[in-house]
Amino acid sequence: MTSGNSSPDNRRQARCLLTFVAIGAAPLVSPAWAQSSSDSQSLETVTVTSQAILTQGDTPPPAYAGGQVAAGGRIGVLGEQDAMDVPFNVISYTDELIENQQADTLGDVLQNDASVMVGKGFGNYSESFKVRGFDLYGDDISYGGLYGVLPRQLINTSMMGRVELFKGASAFANGVPAGGTGVGGAVNIEPKRATDEPITRISTGYQSDSYGETELDVGRRFGNQNEYGIRASINRGRGDTAIDDESRKNTSAVVGLDYRGDRARASLDVGHQKSIIDGGRLNVSLADYTGSSVPSAPDADSNYTPSWNHASLETNFALLRGEYDFSDSWTGYAAIGGNRTHERSLSGSVSLLDEAGNGTVGQLDTAYQSETFASQVGLRGQLETGPVSHQVNLGYSSVYSRKDVAYTFGSGSNLPTNIYDPADVPLRDGGSPFGDVSDPNTTGRTYNNGVALSDTLGFFDDRLLLTLGGRYQEVEVNNYSALDGSRTSRFTESRVTPVYGIVYKATNNISLYANHIEALQQGESAPAQIGEVPASNGGEILGIVRSKQDEIGAKFDYGNIGGGISLFQIEQPQVSIEDNTAGYNGEQRNRGIELSGYGVPLEGVRVLASATFMDPELRNTTNGENDGNDAPGVPNYRYVLGGEWDIPHMDRLTATGRFIRTGSQYVDDNNNLEVDPWNRLDLGFRYTMPLNEASLIWRAGVDNVTDEDYWESAATTGFQTLVQGEPRTFKLSATVEF
Repeated sequence: MTSGNSSPDNRRQARCLLTFVAIGAAPLVSPAWAQSSSDSQSLETVTVTSQAILTQGDTPPPAYAGGQVAAGGRIGVLGEQDAMDVPFNVISYTDELIENQQADTLGDVLQNDASVMVGKGFGNYSESFKVRGFDLYGDDISYGGLYGVLPRQLINTSMMGRVELFKGASAFANGVPAGGTGVGGAVNIEPKRATDEPITRISTGYQSDSYGETELDVGRRFGNQNEYGIRASINRGRGDTAIDDESRKNTSAVVGLDYRGDRARASLDVGHQKSIIDGGRLNVSLADYTGSSVPSAPDADSNYTPSWNHASLETNFALLRGEYDFSDSWTGYAAIGGNRTHERSLSGSVSLLDEAGNGTVGQLDTAYQSETFASQVGLRGQLETGPVSHQVNLGYSSVYSRKDVAYTFGSGSNLPTNIYDPADVPLRDGGSPFGDVSDPNTTGRTYNNGVALSDTLGFFDDRLLLTLGGRYQEVEVNNYSALDGSRTSRFTESRVTPVYGIVYKATNNISLYANHIEALQQGESAPAQIGEVPASNGGEILGIVRSKQDEIGAKFDYGNIGGGISLFQIEQPQVSIEDNTAGYNGEQRNRGIELSGYGVPLEGVRVLASATFMDPELRNTTNGENDGNDAPGVPNYRYVLGGEWDIPHMDRLTATGRFIRTGSQYVDDNNNLEVDPWNRLDLGFRYTMPLNEASLIWRAGVDNVTDEDYWESAATTGFQTLVQGEPRTFKLSATVEF
């Protein structure tokens, strides 16, 4: 359809037409979600990303022994899969684990995996992650397998049926997300669904210092065969946190409808989330730091950002998905979804100057609005050619994103403070604006479109599984001036990414695997200089970035105990300057080994443990100055050991615990500033009390029991920043289940 259309607009219109025709032809049994024209609004620079997220099935693997995890999850084009059958490292965290740990956000859940580092975005109140040592931003978290749906800064756990973690490069499996991260792994959140048994839960909780919340979770199925389902979750919380002078107001509501017939299945999820944070503690910048070592972290509950810090984050979203079985072997599917986000923040983060804790406080007033629209359509099936079985997937997907951004810095010079004795920094009048914060201009448009084809060949009664595939991906990025909306740059490029994977089921309990898979990212703009070396092409977009991963490993499943070991290498191009020209000449190479174990080793004992050891090396840096150094923000090791113990002779009483150990990490490429290793211990109890025909579940816990003062992570967003760990926090909740 695009052949002969030389105009980018014509090609884009043809791609959009193909998407809508395919989706319209898909056998969806629910009305499509649409946005009224009155809701449309300008957004900032948008990037087009191609992604085909196909599915082998939409039914998640069952929970493993102990109920904390499922050994499998959604793997893009391959759909929901058992981990023993795929050549990738994937694990899912269940809603039971989320509830029992009293997790509030996605970051609280992902703390359970040693391959993930949880941090905060720079200059705003958000969570960001590193998987296998590479960034994953909230913009690039998928919902039901579709990018561009969920809130981008904080994601409340009340909307999570499961959290699925795919470790490794994933351009083939998942496509290129609009945010351009996810080189080291991907995270998918599965919506909550009504179960065959009615669900009615009313919960109330309290956290130090005075944060209280209430949640209602209801699910029902209807029809002669329970074919219709509805699940609604509403959460409301407000109060002061354990950090001094920080308070939050959170509201989230999600309604999920689904239909499961003999041949057709469909679902519609609609949600709203709003978070208001006053006095939120932000990261500490080391961009102007003159000290020779990283200063000690202040008291864990101290707050060195101004009291006028404020953030309002609001997102409305929807996802419509359907599939139809044309025969016992072939299924077609389609999905559309999107979100609209409004953010407004007034932030004053600290820029540290010396080891005594002296620094300055800046001021930034930011308005951010965005809209995204994502779609996918595909066909999957099974066939046999002689003794070889085939699982075939063909699909198309797209993501469109548009952003509007404006900001204003505070007038005058930054004001002095000290992180150990914070000053009462006043709010200043605005300085020179970059756009109108009351009506920001569009600053970006992104378009991502792609087609994927894969075949998993089974030999020897499927004891040997060989996965082969490729994805054709188109990426387009347009940037515009925040001042007048004029286009400042445009970039478009296409690329094919392959995947090769093999699984050998050595026994009924052990699978050996290997894979080669790649990731794609939209390129960044060339810097004006790196260190003292100038670049002649400063500001030029440097093209698509292709990262490569090779991995081998083994998985085991003995019914009550499961886990695995994997060795991997990921190579991501990095910007460096050669012959006064900036380009992707350098490289960050992360080599690592991962260990995991979960299940019920003894009656009444449930474990969830993992460990990661990493060698994050910088190579071919500018003038070779940092060759061989460790990449910043990546610890050399990390352990997470968690578990539950049903206390003998005390019916329905369970002790819970989790210990996290994170190794040292560098803040800068020069490896001059190093963050010390840190430990965190979380403990708790759970008691289930019969209450007539219902049950009352009490949960009590303490995070960071010893109230450790530590820097949790460094350089989480590409800047030289420090993120302080959370203080000791008491949690108490009561849930009535009818």
